[in-house]
Amino acid sequence: MSATHTSSLSAASVLLPEPSARPAGPASAARSHAFLATLVLSYMGIYLCRKNLSVAAPLLQNAWGLTKSQVGLVASVSTLAYASGKILLGPLVDRLGGRFCLLASMALVALFGAAGALAPSLAFLTIACSANRFCGAASWGSMVKLVPEWFPRSRLSFALGLLSLSFVFGGAVAVAFAGWVARRSGDDWQAVLGVPSLVLLVLVPLAWLSWKFLEAGGHQPSPAGPAPERAHGGAGPWGDLLRNRQFLVVCALSFTATFMRETFNFWTVDFIMTKGGSKVSSQVAALLSTPFDLCGAAGIILLGWIYGRLDRWQRQWLVSGQLALLALLLAGLPGIFNQGFGWLSLAVGLIGFLVYGPYSLLAGVLAIEVQGPARAATVAGWVDGVGYLAGVLSGQFFGWLLEQGGYRLGFQVMAGLTLAAAMLCLFLYPKRAGLAEESTAAPAQF
Repeated sequence: MSATHTSSLSAASVLLPEPSARPAGPASAARSHAFLATLVLSYMGIYLCRKNLSVAAPLLQNAWGLTKSQVGLVASVSTLAYASGKILLGPLVDRLGGRFCLLASMALVALFGAAGALAPSLAFLTIACSANRFCGAASWGSMVKLVPEWFPRSRLSFALGLLSLSFVFGGAVAVAFAGWVARRSGDDWQAVLGVPSLVLLVLVPLAWLSWKFLEAGGHQPSPAGPAPERAHGGAGPWGDLLRNRQFLVVCALSFTATFMRETFNFWTVDFIMTKGGSKVSSQVAALLSTPFDLCGAAGIILLGWIYGRLDRWQRQWLVSGQLALLALLLAGLPGIFNQGFGWLSLAVGLIGFLVYGPYSLLAGVLAIEVQGPARAATVAGWVDGVGYLAGVLSGQFFGWLLEQGGYRLGFQVMAGLTLAAAMLCLFLYPKRAGLAEESTAAPAQF
């Protein structure tokens, strides 16, 4: 262990003792799941300070006289910061430990979220939101690092599956809460950005105290180490990856799926308010957008359950068919709005169902398949990074599309991109691939 590593750990251990300092003994199932619940609530708190920007976007346009592409620039730059954080902060989490980094991430997200609420200009708001997202990128890796300490290998996949739903429900709760704040504050964008930061700031000491209470009974960590490292060819590990067709296809699918997810996360409220006019309030629009995340959770669970029971040939046809159906739905979405709010809400939910299922596979099951468990973290990190680079386009570029041809053009472009991804899925596996092994992959790192 290096001197830097030792000093970093000693600094963190003042507040957060390492697993070796805890009394030995297995954690009870109740304590393990209670600990998992604190992680879920912590990540939902971070989402309060992330998805509130989608509710604030139309309010900022009215308050500051901004165009859609100007507001979209905030989303694009902050998403780029998030993608950078995914790649850069992972080693830091490994050095300082999951507990310290998760608490630090929560505190910094709250502080930068509050700074965004006090922003005097679009440039300052962009910097504050970008810092918010960059610091928040450390939270998922921190939680995944903590879960194996509380769950044995036999229950680890199920525990991580439950944890992966935190970002889905966190997104739905965040939008609904931001909509409620907007109504109570008279559509004040500063309240929409600032109040969630106060909630998250309160969660930081509550999370730490909860962990101390749960650890009072003591437990012995249950590590789930990776398989032995594979040998690579003379071109080195990255040359090996770049020649791997499955890796390239997964990266391309991540680009498409993340573009879809980030576009709907940011623009759905604005879409509903733009099409609905003055008769649709911020709170109503926020509520109508929540089925995207809620049905997305069902999509993750159902596709994950089916996916493990199919051979590889059937898997690629299943995902390809799902994406083709999504493309058709996207192309017809503007027309569905005219059928009423009930049909619109149903369509938004179905889109979430079709997007989140494939999205959840990319940096999890498929990352493991590319080169095995030993390199799954490397593959997953870069798959996520490519995806969030695509998420940058969901802000300013999609806003520019809206200015050129409205939401009809925007959804037509997304439909075309999704249809291309559906065809690309047919090249995910070799033609004569056998039955897939049972997956023990972690969920995608969001």
